[in-house]
This record gives sequence, structure tokens and C-alpha cells, in this order.
Amino acid sequence: MGEFQDPSRWIRRFHPAADSGVRLVCLPHAGGSAPFYFPMSRALSPEVDVVSVQYPGRQDRRMDPAIEDIGEYADAIAAEIKPWLDRPVALFGHSMGAVLAFEVTRRLERDLGFVPLAVFASGRRAPSRYRDENVHRRDDDGVVEEMRLLSGTDAQILGDEEILRMVLPAIRSDYTAIENYRAAPGLTVSAPITVLTGDNDPRTSLEEAEAWRGHTTGAFDLHVFSGGHFFLANHQDEILKIVSEALSTSLPGLPGGSASIA
Repeated sequence: MGEFQDPSRWIRRFHPAADSGVRLVCLPHAGGSAPFYFPMSRALSPEVDVVSVQYPGRQDRRMDPAIEDIGEYADAIAAEIKPWLDRPVALFGHSMGAVLAFEVTRRLERDLGFVPLAVFASGRRAPSRYRDENVHRRDDDGVVEEMRLLSGTDAQILGDEEILRMVLPAIRSDYTAIENYRAAPGLTVSAPITVLTGDNDPRTSLEEAEAWRGHTTGAFDLHVFSGGHFFLANHQDEILKIVSEALSTSLPGLPGGSASIA
């Protein structure tokens, strides 16, 4: 297929690694944006070509209509990454991004016969584990309260009313999408799934994380870390090692990495 040149509004490639033998597609959390994965991209390059998805309704896509349905999200992302399937691909998603990684993988396998090397599902319960949550129906103060609970947003941003007015619509749309998402217990992918979870995540129990096992017909692995929903911040080296080793197992020519994503 050759190197894809035409830039996409959906794709950010911070450290192009054209000669890499593997590509990692990264999907942010609800309200998140592509630069969340800048440190991971920097750490894995040039062994891994990392691309990060930029959702509509935020940053440079602030004027693009937001999406409020996981199926619509997954359809759009699967279409956007087709040109990037010129080499083996793995997907990494955190929180809402983990569900999107699963649903995009379903579409790649079903529609293209393309089986990713791995799906890394971080900070999210299994697709079949449902909780009745209503953050998307709260007022602005209620949404901010949830953001503080999950400790995923810088306090300076929370204190800036102008910035909040810009980002809250995108956050609310993402929560609408993920909180209305439903998946049947028997829904599976062929790609192996590696789950990463915090032992004190208020939105995912260990049982709910383990339940991802039922959503793959391939290999399954579970890694539990100390911390809450954004446990990644305190375990960057370990997570990077897990990703590198999983990819190097699939591609023996890829060296296992130990760089920091800090």
C-alpha cells in the first residue's frame, strides 16, 4: 500500500516511523484528545509507528460536529485508519478508547478480514458489563465533578471558565456515547486482548476487567496496577514494557522497549 501521505483530520502522527515494522493506533478517553499519547509515541519511536486518533469537537477540531454514538464513532475511525493498514497494527485505548478499540477491531475483522496484532484495553470494564451511569445528563458542575473524581484533568483547566465552556460539549457528547453503549456478552474479536486496570478505579472493578476475557477468541492477559482510573500516570514504564513485549512477541524482529513514556 505504501506510505500514506494525505493527512486526515482524525489522525495525528507525532513521531513518524516510516521504516517501522508495526503500527500502534491509540484512542483517547472520553473528553480526551490525540496529544494524550504524545509521550507514548515519543518513547516507542522509531521501533513502533504510533498514530493517535483526534476525535471531533475538541482542539483543532472544535468546530467539527461531535459524535454521540459508539457505533458511529467506530465506523468513522475504522474508515479513517484503512490507509494505515499497510503493516501489522495493534490498537491501544483508554477508558472510552478501550471500547472504541474493541469496536474498531470488530469492524476491521468483519469488513476487511484484518486481524490486529493486539487490542490493549486500559481503564475500562468489559463491553458486556453495564452500569447505569448518567454523567451526560448532569449539569456542567456535575460533569466537572466527575472529571475531578477520575483525576483526569489538570486543575488549572478546571479553573478556567472559558476553556471549560469550550471542552464541556465534547466531554458531554463522549459521555453520551459511552454511557448509552451496549454490547452482547457473546460479542468477540479474534485479536488477542490485553487488559490494563487500576485496583482502585471507581468505574471498573477487577471482575469487570476480567470479563474482557469473554470478548476474544484469542489470547487474553490482565495486568492490575495500583491506582485509580488514570493509573497510567504512575506506571508509565511498566505499561510501555507490556506494549513493547506484546508487539515483539508478535513480531520477533521488534526489540522489547524499556524507554519511559514520561
